[in-house]
Amino acid sequence: MLTVEVVIVFTITLGFAGLRSLLSLIDSLLRTTSLSDQSVAINAPQATNELIDLLRQLLSATQLVAWGALGVYLLWRGGTKLADIGLPRRPQAADLRWSIGLAALIGIPGLLFYLAMWQFGLNLAVQPSTLDQTWWRPITLTLSAFGNGFAEEVLVVGYLITRLRQLGMGENTSLIISAVLRGSYHLYQGFGGFLGNVAMGLIFGRVWQRTNRLWPLVAAHTLLDVFAFVGYALLRDHVSWLP
Repeated sequence: MLTVEVVIVFTITLGFAGLRSLLSLIDSLLRTTSLSDQSVAINAPQATNELIDLLRQLLSATQLVAWGALGVYLLWRGGTKLADIGLPRRPQAADLRWSIGLAALIGIPGLLFYLAMWQFGLNLAVQPSTLDQTWWRPITLTLSAFGNGFAEEVLVVGYLITRLRQLGMGENTSLIISAVLRGSYHLYQGFGGFLGNVAMGLIFGRVWQRTNRLWPLVAAHTLLDVFAFVGYALLRDHVSWLP
């Protein structure tokens, strides 16, 4: 039953996103232009009407939070206490330090790695946001960042590794599966997006295995995406080296 549950959860969430990303990468490779001459937007307008666009952006962020909540609920329904997977009701003060440290550890090398892979033609030009300049843009981008952080860290780390443990898999095997899954749904960005997120998955997953604290991962992931989404939106017309 656990195997069936895991398959269903990831079929309707990030696993299905991984398959779509793989097809997107294959489509990009089949084009006549190189990967570095192509671009992909993470947060793009979803409607021509501003109000409808705002509502659809909010729905997208809500869906991500719901995905994470599904993993939390299934673990709780199965008898796992949320504190046992690192989601206590009251995060500790040390969680903030962990999150800032992890964001710095991943963010700075990750940006340099992405730029290198892009220059070598192994990655698309990733545009974190192509939303128009509106009063609600920083709000929706921040909510999207939290949605990504909550959904990915809860499902790919807390939920998946817990279930793989219960299925008898070792810590290293569970960690590798988790990291490769994380990389799979970033394949639409290119090979750099895949490899960079596999590395992030290995680090985040091991930190969780050692500390059993999930809130720092959620917070660190949120910080990374806020800097990427909001920062790019503010700088894209003022910095020449950004795609």
